[in-house]
Amino acid sequence: MGWGSAGSKFIDPVARALQEAGASDELKEKTLTPMIANLQEEDWDTELDSLQLFLDDPGVVRAFANNGITWD
Repeated sequence: MGWGSAGSKFIDPVARALQEAGASDELKEKTLTPMIANLQEEDWDTELDSLQLFLDDPGVVRAFANNGITWD
């Protein structure tokens, strides 16, 4: 059984905080890439729901893509 709430509890708030703080795309990518990887190891199954919220943010999109999650 997957972990459906990981995005709303971890990735989404952190990504929003990075945006609000004016973090660079590089910092967003470096921060979120390992978080996403760790959540995937815990069977996160709603990655696309989170990715969809940030499609307009290249740093966040790259962090997901670094973990094999892309929006087609």
